[in-house]
Amino acid sequence: MRRLVWSLMSVAALALALAGCSNSSDSSQTAAPGGATAPAGTTAGAPANANAVTGTVTLRDASQLSASAKLDISLVNVSAQDAAPLATKTISPATTFPQSFELTFNPADIDPAAIYTVKAVLTDGDRKYTMPIQAPVLTKGSPSQVSIQLVAEQTPGEKEFAAFTAVQKQIGGMKISSGTKLEANVSRGWQVFREAGEVKFIREQVDFGDKGFTSTDFAFKDGKPWVVVQQHKASKDAKPTSTDRAAWSQDGTLVLKTSEAGGKTSPLGDDAAADLQKQALAILSLATGGKGK
Repeated sequence: MRRLVWSLMSVAALALALAGCSNSSDSSQTAAPGGATAPAGTTAGAPANANAVTGTVTLRDASQLSASAKLDISLVNVSAQDAAPLATKTISPATTFPQSFELTFNPADIDPAAIYTVKAVLTDGDRKYTMPIQAPVLTKGSPSQVSIQLVAEQTPGEKEFAAFTAVQKQIGGMKISSGTKLEANVSRGWQVFREAGEVKFIREQVDFGDKGFTSTDFAFKDGKPWVVVQQHKASKDAKPTSTDRAAWSQDGTLVLKTSEAGGKTSPLGDDAAADLQKQALAILSLATGGKGK
């Protein structure tokens, strides 16, 4: 009987000892979201020892990038207006993708109640590649590692040309007038398209005889050259040998200058673009009797 009592006392003592160890272990951890645990004294959603955000950047569409392509990446508190980035990194040249990155920061600067995102922008000349969706990190259950995909935006020139194409499709509903002019070795004819009394479009054909033929669409905004598309041909019925395009923004900045020939596109020279602008002003004056409208 005495042996049984001592055995029961030993089991009870052992149980108490195990319970004490369990309580000691639990006091060093607190519950974290999702059933995970975080060290005591830390705030859920803000990793105590995290001091870096890592990830990769990819392009949705494979593109030929130039040696001047630059990738800017930053860690930003989007809850605070105009807040300075907590960390930034620039990769230049950024010609191959995917690109890996790491942004280190001071954990003390992280506010668990704020929202942080990684922002990435790839710039290559006039072309920008931006993020279609945000990449939240660090707080409110967000990770410290992200995968970012960038998408190409239209260049300023492409935006102007797209708007030009939209206007071009509407000229059939505009008021139309026409005219011709004969010069030495040159025959010229045009159509003027007006809307609300304003010249929107002029289509001109010029026969230079043995020197070839041009067919040109001129678009105008507020009486100023906007977009010019000029086809060069051997004769009126021949296929174009080259097509030059130029466009100007509202402030007169040249934003598009391309020349296409033989299935290849190359930059149009500034002098050639300036000549197209000069032609636009000349035909506007000729077709409107100097009124410009």
